[in-house]
Amino acid sequence: MVNEQTYVALLRGINVGGHHKVPMAELRTEMEQMGFKKINTILNSGNIIFTGPPKEESRLEADIALHLEKVFGFSIPVRVRNAGEILALTAANPFKDIEVTRDLRLYVSFLKEVPENKLALPWVSEDKSFRIVNIRGKEVCSVLDVSVTKTPKGMELLEQFFGGDITTRNWNTLSRIAGKID
Repeated sequence: MVNEQTYVALLRGINVGGHHKVPMAELRTEMEQMGFKKINTILNSGNIIFTGPPKEESRLEADIALHLEKVFGFSIPVRVRNAGEILALTAANPFKDIEVTRDLRLYVSFLKEVPENKLALPWVSEDKSFRIVNIRGKEVCSVLDVSVTKTPKGMELLEQFFGGDITTRNWNTLSRIAGKID
């Protein structure tokens, strides 16, 4: 019997503003159809914990994205990390030195590849509303101050720096995901 590995899949752009609807029950069924087990979805935004045979994360991303596109009829970008990477990131808490207020939003963006872009950190936007505080492997940790800007222009900046092949989760969601990993 092959050892099972636990993974986290992060889907981009589903169930946002009534577009690209993917019901979580159907998503779990499709993951089962692909042979994955112990499937747990967190929230409605495409966060999936699952187990399967050890496989390259990039291969899992491609396989899951292709399957979901066939089933749901639109492209769904997927980022996959093994559970250990998520647990290590949350244990390291790249935001531990940030004084959190009601106006600050903490984000982790998941990239396809380790970025070539070598920003001097912390990087701060001109209007001081957005900061990139940490880059850890294929993850970029950022802080948005909504008291300065009401729109998340920081996400546009991230795409300018690192390309559009990215998905972002807020720190609370990522902590919640980590808490559900067996």
